[in-house]
Amino acid sequence: AWSIERPPGDTAGCTFCHTSSEERCSTCHQRHQFDPAVARHSEQCKACHWGKDHRDWEAYDISIHGVVYQVNKWNPQEFDFSKKLADADYVGPTCQYCHLRGGHHNVQRLSTVYTSMGMSNADRGAPLWKEKRDTWVSVCDDCHSPRFARENLQAMDEACKDAGLKYTETFKVAENLMLDGMGEPMPKDLAPDWSGQHIWSLKIGAYHDGPKYGGAQGESGEFRMSNCSDIERICFESVGYWMTYIMKGMAHGSWNDATYCDGSFGMDRWLVKAKAASEQARRFTALEKKTGINWVPSEFWRKGDYLEQLTGTRIVKEFPGKTIFDLCLEPGWLDTHHAPAEEVESLE
Repeated sequence: AWSIERPPGDTAGCTFCHTSSEERCSTCHQRHQFDPAVARHSEQCKACHWGKDHRDWEAYDISIHGVVYQVNKWNPQEFDFSKKLADADYVGPTCQYCHLRGGHHNVQRLSTVYTSMGMSNADRGAPLWKEKRDTWVSVCDDCHSPRFARENLQAMDEACKDAGLKYTETFKVAENLMLDGMGEPMPKDLAPDWSGQHIWSLKIGAYHDGPKYGGAQGESGEFRMSNCSDIERICFESVGYWMTYIMKGMAHGSWNDATYCDGSFGMDRWLVKAKAASEQARRFTALEKKTGINWVPSEFWRKGDYLEQLTGTRIVKEFPGKTIFDLCLEPGWLDTHHAPAEEVESLE
């Protein structure tokens, strides 16, 4: 939904990686070479796995493992890329050595569960995650002791837990402001979200439910990167960016990245910004009430060439009273150009 609620030109980076490039061998093997030795270099992962909301390359590159790789990658005695991964004996790990261990192509097999175990307030010691965590340790113990690997896994747990406390508090500040009717602007004052509704963007599943947040019981809002209040954007970045930096940094052994480079220090700053925004809104509201000013949000929140391109605005204009869920008989068919013929006929 982060992509759907923005014009296509804004999300070229999303669609390039999250469409056909995921399915092509040439994404990693390079179309005009198709040499396995090329695909074994860490840089092959860099085209997609970097950036604010998936900071893998940066975390690896400036970690102790990444430094070992950068310094020694030209030395075939230390990194012999002609060998199959199953036979590799590198002086330090590459992305492929850990995530494609043994030469298989299921990258997620040797990863953490990104959203659940990495970025949410989850019980990381629950039986649900045991197999994933044990598998991770089994990769690390090629070079380290199992105890060392588990200690680093615990260190990531602690960093994510602390970060979770911060973003929970940030969300609570935003929630209280919205419930008190002091959000600037409120959801009703904005253009509709991508679905054609006015649901608070932080009404995510079970976190904030009920009609006071907009939408029906059990209906989820969607993170909005644009056309939302400043404090909502702060909450989005707190989880989508700073929490990612912390989790990815700790997972790859890039401890400075998890702390200084917009990691925990950045999250601290965003919590301060959220509190400051809340204080200012409450002070303005008190002054307006005392002086009899009736503040009305500017019309630019609702209109504009940019907003006209978004799905929610078009739905409200072309199908009054409907949402995208009324229009799409099967979730996921968001474009009639790609829907089965019988669904197009039904819509028409």
